[in-house]
Amino acid sequence: MSFRSEIIGCGSYLPERVVTNAELSAKIDTTDEWIFSRTGIRQRHLAADGELTSDLALKAAERALDDAGVPVAEVDLLILATTTPDNTFPATATKVQNQLGMVNGAAFDVQAVCSGFVYGLAIADNFIKSGQSKTILLIGAETFSRILDWEDRSTCVLFGDGAGAVVLRAGKGNPDANVGETGHNRGRGVLSTHLHSDGSTNDLLYVDGGPSSTQTVGHVRMVGREVFRHAVINLAAIVGEALEANGLAPEDIDWMVPHQANKRILDGTAKKLGLAEEKMVVTVDRHANTSAASIPLALDEAVRDGRIKRGNLVLMEAMGGGLTWAAGLVRW
Repeated sequence: MSFRSEIIGCGSYLPERVVTNAELSAKIDTTDEWIFSRTGIRQRHLAADGELTSDLALKAAERALDDAGVPVAEVDLLILATTTPDNTFPATATKVQNQLGMVNGAAFDVQAVCSGFVYGLAIADNFIKSGQSKTILLIGAETFSRILDWEDRSTCVLFGDGAGAVVLRAGKGNPDANVGETGHNRGRGVLSTHLHSDGSTNDLLYVDGGPSSTQTVGHVRMVGREVFRHAVINLAAIVGEALEANGLAPEDIDWMVPHQANKRILDGTAKKLGLAEEKMVVTVDRHANTSAASIPLALDEAVRDGRIKRGNLVLMEAMGGGLTWAAGLVRW
């Protein structure tokens, strides 16, 4: 019997502190107009002193489990996508596992920067399809503010903190839901995931530190113009790959939930695909770039306000340092 990975619940958490562009402009050489015109960002949430990635992840996870109506005792795998773990080791996922009271299965971190949530979705989907797991808690959580150089206006204005989570469960799908030209995309659940990386582009977006090299955490460094160029090209290509794999066209997409890096990247990708702007879920103006947390944060918002409904075709896509880029197509 083949299984389909169904998303049966979602949840999110944003730290209480909101930092506006105006507040940043009082500390660094920038303005609200400069930031918004280049990024689409108006504000971001920042974790409080002592508030860790595991704290954010735990709150999002609890809300997702509650939304799914699933007791933690039924979770047999916990995957946490993050670039900002609490410690070098152990995995932050194991801390969340303990805080939830999860005693079954396993927990581990995934590091693919901004693509981390979709990488985690691919891993979860394959664990369910192989029969190794039945119920998986997938979290994206970041405290990116801890690795920012607050004197570098080209990067510090771009990022925020937050967490989002989904619960996936093995389902059989609905073989009668004949959507698209092939039988591959019938029924509810994850239709396909697509992952790519190119290590030759490491120096375009990175943190200048690490346990093995400098024994320090370091700060985010980015060649913005090149990252932008790669983003629009790679994201449009991987979206095309996902649609082709399922015999679908851009007009079949009900909602695109992209990584929230920059409004200009979102607009450029949509234009390249010929996708209507009103089909795109946008939270970058309020959340900024929350790395691995951005897609599940946006997803949870769109589900809760009623935009994403049962049966909708939802496309998730992201690009991050590595460079990594990924897409996931889900029938909600």
